[in-house]
Amino acid sequence: MPTKDITNLKIGVLGGGQLGRMMIQSAINYNLDISILDPDKNAPCAHLVENFTVGSLTDEQLVFEWGKQFDLVTIEIENVSVAALKRLEKEGVKVFPQPEVIELIQDKRTQKTFYKANRIPTSEFVLTENAADVAKHEDKLPAVNKLGKEGYDGRGVQIIRSSADVGKAFDKPGLLEDLVDFKKELSVVVTRNGNGETNCFPVVELSYHPEYNLVEFLFAPAEITPTIEQKAYDLAKDVIEKLNMVGLLAVEMFLTQEDEILVNEVAPRTHNSGHHTIEANKTSQFEQHLRAILNMPLGSTDLISPAAMVNLLGEEGFTGEAKYEGMEECMQMEGVYIHLYGKKLTKPFRKMGHVTITDEHIDPLKTKARKVKETLIVKA
Repeated sequence: MPTKDITNLKIGVLGGGQLGRMMIQSAINYNLDISILDPDKNAPCAHLVENFTVGSLTDEQLVFEWGKQFDLVTIEIENVSVAALKRLEKEGVKVFPQPEVIELIQDKRTQKTFYKANRIPTSEFVLTENAADVAKHEDKLPAVNKLGKEGYDGRGVQIIRSSADVGKAFDKPGLLEDLVDFKKELSVVVTRNGNGETNCFPVVELSYHPEYNLVEFLFAPAEITPTIEQKAYDLAKDVIEKLNMVGLLAVEMFLTQEDEILVNEVAPRTHNSGHHTIEANKTSQFEQHLRAILNMPLGSTDLISPAAMVNLLGEEGFTGEAKYEGMEECMQMEGVYIHLYGKKLTKPFRKMGHVTITDEHIDPLKTKARKVKETLIVKA
């Protein structure tokens, strides 16, 4: 049986941010023809592909007309026109992840309802229509208030601890989730190709900024028991299979005090919790995503060495042309890999890059990660 020649395929990617940038770096190794659509003419991918188009990702007609030229369309952000992707499928263009999966995940309300309907463990919740509706559920406090749509990178999520906080509730359709008493926040990146072949990257442990809900540190592998690890893998596979999804899915989880695992949220794309895989795993999440959507054999996800990842966020109080302090000092450290995202302008807490740190031993790994966090600073 002849081998498929994937190098002749024309692939369109909706979104030209850092995830697209790192996807392109993997695509180059296979001579894949990648084109990008993004609303920002200065997006991180803007100068990396021959065919870069400036346009809205949510404009149905624009996305449809743009997408007709490709054999396959994929995403690096969820906020896209699902209606256009459904029309493209009818025209014979392959779309992965599938439009109905993107549509479900775009709204945290339908996402949580899906978990409940499919017996996927998650925190208890109620759907709310506005701030007044949230106020009717004071018996659930403290709780997490989430916007159904438009939340991204920590925005659209807040904790309402008491009736005194109800006034800050989101005045749009959303949900109110039980506040989970967790030991650890975990993530599993799981991949599934068109043949139904599925595999997982090793479980990682996440540490979030307490105010901005952005990942500050990631450690791989997570310090959990083999039993908990297997539970996490089984749960991630269960989610992607019940979605019947082709592509790569990041499944964020809570490990409770009772050693139960609950799904928090998922993202149907490459994800911040998988950036370390570029150096730390035999196959990166970006290559694995391409393998999955092209229905090629999935690569080994084995760790080469323990790793940490630090997000480079714009410093609070600085807006303007980005300047990086501490770069040289970090470059002198063994096992430190700096990834800048090509963003010219910084602003507080904007993701400007990340650093992967590798070491054979966990303690020095954590020490180096904290040193990098303190040393490499993004100012203006």
